[in-house]
Amino acid sequence: MGSDVKAVAQRVVEQARDDLIGLSHAVHGYAETAFEEVRSAGCTADVLEQAGFEVELGYGGLPTAFRAAAGSGPLRVVICAEYDALPGIGHACGHNVIAAAAVGAGLGLAAVADDIGLEVAVLGTPAEEAGGGKVLLLEAGAFDAAHLAMMVHPAPFDVVAPPVLAIEWLEVSYQGREAHASAFPEQGINAADALVVAQVAVGLLRQHLPASDRVHGYVTRAGTAANIIPALGEASYMIRTPLIDRLAPLRERVAACFEAGALATGAELSLTSPYPPYSQLEHHAELGGIYRRNAERLGRTFHDGPVPPVSTDMGNVSLRLPTIHPFIGIDSLPAVNHQPGFAAAAARPVADQAVISGAVAMAWTAIDAAADPELSESLRTEAAERSA
Repeated sequence: MGSDVKAVAQRVVEQARDDLIGLSHAVHGYAETAFEEVRSAGCTADVLEQAGFEVELGYGGLPTAFRAAAGSGPLRVVICAEYDALPGIGHACGHNVIAAAAVGAGLGLAAVADDIGLEVAVLGTPAEEAGGGKVLLLEAGAFDAAHLAMMVHPAPFDVVAPPVLAIEWLEVSYQGREAHASAFPEQGINAADALVVAQVAVGLLRQHLPASDRVHGYVTRAGTAANIIPALGEASYMIRTPLIDRLAPLRERVAACFEAGALATGAELSLTSPYPPYSQLEHHAELGGIYRRNAERLGRTFHDGPVPPVSTDMGNVSLRLPTIHPFIGIDSLPAVNHQPGFAAAAARPVADQAVISGAVAMAWTAIDAAADPELSESLRTEAAERSA
């Protein structure tokens, strides 16, 4: 029965090919950033609603989140759709592909859900790039009843279990005092200089951090005119480390660099964390292996060499229930994620095929999980234990 059910799911996805690729290209064109994805969320949810899913917009109290559900089986899978873009460079992380593949997997599974004992929910999750939509949805209970979660993410090549670092955002602000830069410089407190001191300190700190840690950011404001001592200096930074429990000590060391800027110049420092931190991602090995076999059956080839680390709020989901987050290749090289060339690649035919392959591979993986009584029971037990 498993192969017959898989054939049905694949046929449904293939029949929806034009709609799914159209959705991917529409989201790509909207290129809406975190928490602004009104059209992107709307058109993604519309495809599911037209297919008979029960859709709840504004899910979890987030205006650009949604939940679309079908089936009533005992094993409950959540497929996460992302659709936020990056400021200035659009879908340079390919979230349009994620959204369309998630919808495709949902359509394929809805067609067989009642036959195999499955409930499928496609969850529209905003603000992955900055804001933590999945963390906020976790807190709102969106994953409480789920037993497994999955999504695929575009990359230059296919990877089953990419390394994912924990991450925290830091917003830095120095308040100084204006003065005429030529006539009365001694009357000023230079907030831009405070940023310079801090950036030098961060640069020197990096050589003493573990190779796995990351500190990076940019100055967002550092003055208004060359003849005015800058009274306000602002920057946005990120810190990353392999485990969420290691963020606090890393934050302390980085915060000392920003305190040095305040101490050296007399500016007043404000250091805040505007978004919830993201955790490392604990890939479910058995589900990942099943996904790989299914993807290879569809002709995908996996990269088994070194893979650079990334961060995602799907990591927080993985601490709560069994989760997979494989990369799906879109043949973008030499362009890589967060480059304009990657945004262009995310709307080309190879990315369009990744939408279809990713949808089918996820649907088949959920079908395999539901069809295996031992695995199905193990997933339900594991999800309950992690949530306890």
